[in-house]
Amino acid sequence: APATLYGLQVSQEPFGLVVCRRRGGRVLLNTTVAPLFFTDQFLQISTSLPSHFISGLGEHLTPLFLDTAWTRVTLWNRDMAPAPHVNLYGSHPFYLVMEDDGSAHGVFLLNSNAMDVLLQPSPALTWRTTGGILDFYIFLGPDPKSVVRQYLDVVGFPFMPPYWGLGFHLCRWGYSSTDITRQVVANMTAARFPLDVQWNDLDYADAKRDFTFNKKSFKDYPEMVRDFHSRGLRYIMIVDAGISSSGPPGTYKPYDEGLKRGVFIRNATGQPLIGKVWPGPTAFPDFTNPETHEWWHDMVKDFHEQVPFDGMWLDMNEPSNFVEGSQDGCPNNNLEHPPYVPGVFGGRLQAGTICASSQQYLSSHYNLHSLALLRVRGKRPFIISRSTFAGHGRYAGHWTGDVGSDWQQLYYSIPEVLLFNLFGVPLVGADICGFLGDTDEELCVRWTQLGAFYPFMRNHNDHAARSPFAFSPPAQAAMRNALRLRYSLLPFLYTLFHRAHSAGQTVARPLFLEFPTDPNTWAVDRQLLWGGGLLVTPVLEAGQTKVSGYFPAGTWYSLTGVGAPALLWHLVPIPASHQPPGADSTIHSKGQWILLPAPLDTINVHVRAGHILPLQEPAFSTAQSRGKGMALVVALTLDGFARGELFWDDGESWETFERGDYTELLFLASNDAVLSLLLRASAHLDGVLLEAVTVLGVTSPPRRVLANGATVSDFSYRSDTQVLRVPVSLPMWEQFVISWS
Repeated sequence: APATLYGLQVSQEPFGLVVCRRRGGRVLLNTTVAPLFFTDQFLQISTSLPSHFISGLGEHLTPLFLDTAWTRVTLWNRDMAPAPHVNLYGSHPFYLVMEDDGSAHGVFLLNSNAMDVLLQPSPALTWRTTGGILDFYIFLGPDPKSVVRQYLDVVGFPFMPPYWGLGFHLCRWGYSSTDITRQVVANMTAARFPLDVQWNDLDYADAKRDFTFNKKSFKDYPEMVRDFHSRGLRYIMIVDAGISSSGPPGTYKPYDEGLKRGVFIRNATGQPLIGKVWPGPTAFPDFTNPETHEWWHDMVKDFHEQVPFDGMWLDMNEPSNFVEGSQDGCPNNNLEHPPYVPGVFGGRLQAGTICASSQQYLSSHYNLHSLALLRVRGKRPFIISRSTFAGHGRYAGHWTGDVGSDWQQLYYSIPEVLLFNLFGVPLVGADICGFLGDTDEELCVRWTQLGAFYPFMRNHNDHAARSPFAFSPPAQAAMRNALRLRYSLLPFLYTLFHRAHSAGQTVARPLFLEFPTDPNTWAVDRQLLWGGGLLVTPVLEAGQTKVSGYFPAGTWYSLTGVGAPALLWHLVPIPASHQPPGADSTIHSKGQWILLPAPLDTINVHVRAGHILPLQEPAFSTAQSRGKGMALVVALTLDGFARGELFWDDGESWETFERGDYTELLFLASNDAVLSLLLRASAHLDGVLLEAVTVLGVTSPPRRVLANGATVSDFSYRSDTQVLRVPVSLPMWEQFVISWS
């Protein structure tokens, strides 16, 4: 570059690199603070940090910002129910640091070996990796949004999920037959819960083997899936990373074909390494081998021709192993017993997985363990995976694994979702109501309310737990409200995913990303934003009917408080006791903590002034809702301005944005008017009507409202809440102007 934003100094004695900002001279990286070690199986390099506010280095059960008081963070993918201070399912060797003035920078070490990252109070950071090279990317920001965008320029922008993938998903380990699975869907319908995707755990498989189904309990499995399709539902089933190796030759095609095509990871003698997972003795596909992609695709295609599933749930792909290393143990060599072992749970690299010295197409498993690679053909893919590495979001989403049904895990799900958005994996969520152990009713209601704002929303539990329709009528009503609120907001959420896919933005967003110059936002991880315009403040503790939330400076309008029924087609009934006459549902914040009422049937959601949200009348599935009427919520700033956008396509075709097959609308509000601009048009919005525009922050009662020049006589205005509601019937696919005076 002719003029760089950074200065670089190379020191010989002691050897090290110093990177600083040209403006202000702040040092971002200084590796002269400790010696460099560079050997075959141990590389160590240290740097000073400009502040204690460091985030990233996943996947772990942590707050949003890490503790720099001698914390060790271990990266080595592991099948491990989320617990503090242990390595979990993914490895993301990327960190973001907030600097004192609100600037930010990021550092990415492109290295997939087992490693420790040590945080020190000076503040400083030390990388210790068991191999590979030291390949660093430094992202200068200068704001945190730019850091994330620059990181995604390297690892890849997120994939665009199908529209139905943003609806409600339901799963259970223990839906043990097609009869039971069908009954669950019937019960959800009877209880009037929206549902887009029904899932099955390993119960469907014959002897727990991939690409098979049980011909007794799932005898009408293909018919069940086709029946779901006829009702507008989608279907996803689990697929594990291990392939059963115990059947007689010629009885199980995935293993027979894989053996013939040489797709399995090999042991020291060149034979397939055999571990043990759910079906018993198991071989593990080597996805660094191009032939494995073809074999995997063939197996998926063969199974899809029998059972027309809509997506895949990839589990156990760390890879997980129920025996240590293999059924025959592991060789005694320096890859199995390196001179330095990071702080992996179990104390050995092969703990809970396969031998580190086993051979793959590209290298030893020692060097490749944390890498994931996926390929799917057909319509827009929908893949959820447990194991992840940097760049995973280009291909798939993530669920946060076997979380426990407790309040602590409910809280930890927020920083986990926010961190994966920083890692470029926006399609992420935790198992709603928890996976391990049975939930109680209050926890499940609060988890459903928060889960309605996970980008990926799935209720999934262990055998003993209860489905949403099994709770009391008041609990069901509260859950339904949360689900219907989410379905109302899906056009806004889908547009956020488009911005992530096309421009490297985040969907669920920590407050500091939007307000980096307000240090009070930096450590907030009990709230989250959708984009820049929607603030969610959930209850995360038992027995609470109030919740404290931080509101950055500006005006914030309640979406679920007073006036909400008028906003959302009377979908979120607010008890009269919560609506005192003249109550103000607007917050004018100077940057402060505010105590909010939060009865059990309510989650606090606020719209930030300056934003326009496109909404749609919800239905029991996205197949039904996508044709229903739309509405706009216009949240005016004090000077009367707001903007928003809508991205719309057919919801499932491949690369609609890249091919130009979409509609994009820009909404603007100023000078007592709201208008739409058609940036790009296709037929996908044809027939969809704009039915209501709700304007928040109209300071004086309008005498006259016009829609495309025609008088609207049945508008309503409340002077206590300053809410103007304009019923209209305008084509969404044409430009419009609504004004008031």
